[in-house]
Amino acid sequence: MSETGIGAAVRRKEDQRFLTGRGNYVDDMNRPGQSYAAFVRSPHAHAEINSVNTSAAEAADGVIAVLTGADVAADGIGGLPCGWGITSKDGNPMAEPGWPILAAAKVRFVGDMVAVVIADTIDQARDAAALVAVDYNVLAAVVATDGSDAGNASVHEEAAGNVCFDWEFGEKEATDAAIDGAAHVVTLDLINQRLVPHAMEPRSAVAEYESATDQLTLYCTSQGAHVQRLLLGAFVLQHPEHRFRVVTPDVGGGFGSKIYPYAEYAVLCWSAKRLGQAIKWTADRTEAFVTDAHGRDHVTKAELALDGDGKFTGLRVTTHSNFGAYLSAFAPLIPTFLYATLFAGQYTTPAIYANVISRFTNTTPVDAFRGAGRPEATYMLERIIDQAARETGRDPAELRRINMIPADAFPYQTPVALLYDSGEYEAALDKALDMADYAGFESRRDEAKSRGMVRGIGIATPIEATGAAPSAIAGQLGARSGLYESASIRFNTTGNVSLIIGSQSSGQGHETAFAQLISDKLGVDFDNIDVVEGDTARSQMGLGTFASRSLSVGGSAVDKAMDKIIDKGRKIAAHLLEASVDDIEFADGDFTVSGTDRTINIGAVAFAAYVPHNYPLEELEPGLEEQAFFDPANFNFPFGAYVCEVEIDPDTGETEIVKFSAIDDVGNIVNPMLVEGQVHGGVAQGIGQALLEGAVYDADGQLISGSLMDYTMARADDVPDFDTDTTVTPCPMNPLGVKGVGESGAIGAPAAVINAVVNALSPLGVQTIEMPATSQSVWQAIQQAQA
Repeated sequence: MSETGIGAAVRRKEDQRFLTGRGNYVDDMNRPGQSYAAFVRSPHAHAEINSVNTSAAEAADGVIAVLTGADVAADGIGGLPCGWGITSKDGNPMAEPGWPILAAAKVRFVGDMVAVVIADTIDQARDAAALVAVDYNVLAAVVATDGSDAGNASVHEEAAGNVCFDWEFGEKEATDAAIDGAAHVVTLDLINQRLVPHAMEPRSAVAEYESATDQLTLYCTSQGAHVQRLLLGAFVLQHPEHRFRVVTPDVGGGFGSKIYPYAEYAVLCWSAKRLGQAIKWTADRTEAFVTDAHGRDHVTKAELALDGDGKFTGLRVTTHSNFGAYLSAFAPLIPTFLYATLFAGQYTTPAIYANVISRFTNTTPVDAFRGAGRPEATYMLERIIDQAARETGRDPAELRRINMIPADAFPYQTPVALLYDSGEYEAALDKALDMADYAGFESRRDEAKSRGMVRGIGIATPIEATGAAPSAIAGQLGARSGLYESASIRFNTTGNVSLIIGSQSSGQGHETAFAQLISDKLGVDFDNIDVVEGDTARSQMGLGTFASRSLSVGGSAVDKAMDKIIDKGRKIAAHLLEASVDDIEFADGDFTVSGTDRTINIGAVAFAAYVPHNYPLEELEPGLEEQAFFDPANFNFPFGAYVCEVEIDPDTGETEIVKFSAIDDVGNIVNPMLVEGQVHGGVAQGIGQALLEGAVYDADGQLISGSLMDYTMARADDVPDFDTDTTVTPCPMNPLGVKGVGESGAIGAPAAVINAVVNALSPLGVQTIEMPATSQSVWQAIQQAQA
């Protein structure tokens, strides 16, 4: 292993600019003659629009234009597209109502956009937006995820009973039979609460249009520039793709919420083209709370069947999921194929059935958020396993162990479609239990009791499906896009390298990890490798970053492109060294004639390719640049074992995480420091969901946790020092043997934390608790149990 190659803990090269305030974010970008946009947003969750009076706003200082839904319709601008289709169990397609970029007839959630004001300065735009008078006829709001508050209120006429789809997956008859014949059936009701993503960088965009060339350019925060161009250009703006450039510079956090196109981006592009004016907008935190796509929001009933020996025989799950007011780009995928296909977990449960009913409500639309379906599946499964351990008097670790898929069973076909490629689940569990000193827990519980405190320990053994693949299967399941990734490697004349890739970093360290791949395989100096992302004018079509796919899919495309570079380089080297191509070997950046000391560096080969004075022009084109696309044959399946230990003050309900042990298996590791950082961030986010975070709406559809005064994110003193380590089971489905890591911590942590909380409280009579387990809710649970 070299100091900068695969396996080295190389410090991130991008941190030099990030930590010194020299990052280049969208809000740092300004275009000549630019104006500013402010949006008029609905204060009501559900209302008819009787009229929109813009006259006062149009007369205000600095105002260039005020545009409404009527203008959108007049220009023939389309609504936001949905990127995945689902078929209900009765064979009917899902209800798919349109999502106008500016509401014209009705608003359907607080924050829904009614008009845009464009002015010379942002203050003028905001002041004028306050002058737009909208006459609303307020309607009853629908908020409840399970539809219990709907009454006769209809969010969309196209969706009867506000149901988008009623979907099923798995073997119903076999699962029903397993539950009917079980020695013990565990039932658990769960809520996976709604979360609001909070990237450090708010969403931002600048749009400009050049009429002489019909060139539209959008600078925006995104997780994939090409996805933005495709969906906005083709489906909303009807602008030619080759004349629509999307640029995404540095991105300060994504977590899924910056994958999809938003109405604001579409409005800015349309307005810039209509007015011939560069226009800029950056969300404030209030806008972010009500317009960034939310995550999770499930209400679930789970039933787990066990035989007399504690073996799982069946799992039946009914879930109600909340889509909010409209179908966001990948919303239908989250509670279906990214959720139910993970119900097997790490276990051999032979019969599984899922029924998912997804509804529209008068709330902010819901879409992918870190983990997207997999955290919800893991939480349900790991919580009910702990419940089963309590009810049957078994140790939670041992109950998991006797049900785990053995290492010699791979590849393993689950009953919910996925084919697991590899895994050593017991090894990860054993390592986590040792790290956590699981065997010594009871003595620590007794010591805490002597101080009037209660202690608990919780386990979660999560599995994830990352990489989102393959395209062909995804298409059969409803995907409306491909799921490959692309990479182009370009040697410059003097031997340095530019990697142009379709992935998009939002803080993960792409510039470092991808450079390590190239340094390791091609022998190029780490500092001589430049990584280019996020510009449709500079890069080939790529799908961007989501589903922890950057390294396993994007990195595999890089690897394929490097193979092509080496193949061409061998031919050039053979000519220069006057040898047969078959005799040319490549290692550590040098092409060598087998069995001799005759060698030439790849830099010299690149120079010959661009200065072809001595070059096989009759056989090869000049230049050294290759492109590759990688479409994986399957997901990859990282897994782990997490153990959380908590101490609770029963007099106040205050919960402290005193120890958190995390073992992750993400296959081969390119940079252990990056892996550890991703696990730390994910676990912190998972702890936030377990103990602190939650989006709360009142009956009128108002987001009452709509600021950081009310929505509590985890801070440094809310999380402990994490104990982390890895096991390594290489993935056989990609050439690097890697698996995704970006979402692992957020998937496993919530169940481990809540299992620990319930374990601590169970001697006090508390059998379950919902997230977030705040001090107040823990104290109330204790009081109710002891009443």
